[in-house]
Amino acid sequence: MSKSALITGITGQDGSYLAELLLDKGYDVHGLVRRSSTFATERIEHIYKDLHEETKLRLHYGDLTDGQALTNLVLDIQPDEIYNLGAQSHVRVSYDQPVYTLQTVGVGALNVLEAARLLNKSHSVRVYQASSSEMFGDVLETPQKETTPFNPQSPYACAKVYAYHQTVNYRRGYDMFASNGILFNHESERRGETFVTRKITRAAGRIKMGLQDKLYLGNLDAKRDWGYAKDYVEGMWRILQHDEADDFVLATGRTESVRDFCKLTFEQLDLDYEEYVEIDPRYFRPAEVDLLLGDASKAKEKLGWEATTDLEELARIMVQHDLELAQREAHAKSFVPN
Repeated sequence: MSKSALITGITGQDGSYLAELLLDKGYDVHGLVRRSSTFATERIEHIYKDLHEETKLRLHYGDLTDGQALTNLVLDIQPDEIYNLGAQSHVRVSYDQPVYTLQTVGVGALNVLEAARLLNKSHSVRVYQASSSEMFGDVLETPQKETTPFNPQSPYACAKVYAYHQTVNYRRGYDMFASNGILFNHESERRGETFVTRKITRAAGRIKMGLQDKLYLGNLDAKRDWGYAKDYVEGMWRILQHDEADDFVLATGRTESVRDFCKLTFEQLDLDYEEYVEIDPRYFRPAEVDLLLGDASKAKEKLGWEATTDLEELARIMVQHDLELAQREAHAKSFVPN
């Protein structure tokens, strides 16, 4: 009998890649999606087209802030694994919507854990909580690893710290298989366009095609440990296949600045980023996180996981994708019907 999994945030970057991975491994996959007046399933529509049996992937309307409905769903489908990836995940937006961020990121994780606890009474379930390198904030040591103290610098990071500790407490207090994956920045061609790496690659493609003149960014000196999302969802799965519930850092072990990523991206299109990138103070965070650099040696030792896509290859993948998008956009603008 095949395993089943529930993914919250299945329509996001990580959720879509994880759904592909689990389906390839023979899982029955259930996804939680929020009801809205427009469809937001672009990242997973191709999965339906590729499936021979549509029943291998099922979507369910729900919301992480509705604990009772979430519990009803979990008890109904009885998944073997739950991956909690859903969240208000934009750090800068969390300053504008701190309460909503806490409700989705913090209380939402608690609702998932409570639903799993009730299911666990009759059906063994493993829970993955998507923790974040943002929890390290104004870092107290470099590189950051599982034992590094948290020092959050945003409402988003504070909510993630809350969710992290609830996951540990449910593991200890209720003898549940509940694990945290502390993932450092991971990007892809499916990244939302308001996140800085995708904002850069998208703009570079449009500038190359003459569709855009400038790119406005905030702190170019912030340094991040950037990996490829497809590598990281493999790590999520491995965390739940481990013999014991535990917490793991997933990272590349390399840090580069936003400026470096701009330079790398624009060079791939034979452009000089300095001619197009300008600073806009609106994009600065009220409290900056200057440096994130992860140590994933524990994941390598215990899970056999390590990042396989370097930053240059990641930028190439994203630039190629967004250049093609810009080319189609330019073609559409130049087409004038008779």
